[in-house]
Amino acid sequence: MAVNQMKNRMQALGLLDRAFKAATDEELAAAIDGLGDDHREGLDSFVDEISADGVRNGVKAGRIDGGMEAIAAIITDAALADCIEQLGDNADNPSSDQLREVLPGIVERHNLGITRVMLAGTVAGEAPASAIIRDLLKNDDTLQLPKVDDVEIAPLIDTSKRSADEQAELREKRKAAKKAKQEAARARKAQAAAARHR
Repeated sequence: MAVNQMKNRMQALGLLDRAFKAATDEELAAAIDGLGDDHREGLDSFVDEISADGVRNGVKAGRIDGGMEAIAAIITDAALADCIEQLGDNADNPSSDQLREVLPGIVERHNLGITRVMLAGTVAGEAPASAIIRDLLKNDDTLQLPKVDDVEIAPLIDTSKRSADEQAELREKRKAAKKAKQEAARARKAQAAAARHR
């Protein structure tokens, strides 16, 4: 069971990594430009600079410690809120048809790259619709991620070789990433609830 979970987790992270790689610098820059102060502050704790390059570096560095997912949650927050709003009562567990109906509008308003990152992020976050979303990212004419023969997955690092300071720093990063994910999840739940009560 644990092996399967680990495998699914690595596949989900691989999908998110591919979505980031497929996004153009212009698409990432557009999402960054649209961020409010709180989101910029959140992003700042995971990247060396708030730019497309900074995001790419942060994603590369954050594959194992949760940073990649936190960056995805921050830069796709507006697209996800929009998607939740469009899906309304179906936001918690949409069908393939419901998603196909709202996603063209999301792509139009937030761009293709960000929409893909948002979708891959929900798979990594183990959303109920993960199987449907994974299928869209693999087979949909518009949303399909470019084929990658060998998505490079960062090797698992032997943490016993890290100094105590490095380990403490990594623990802090993980804590911050977890907190950012929890905040994003809380915000999404609030948005979904608000969308249902309209």
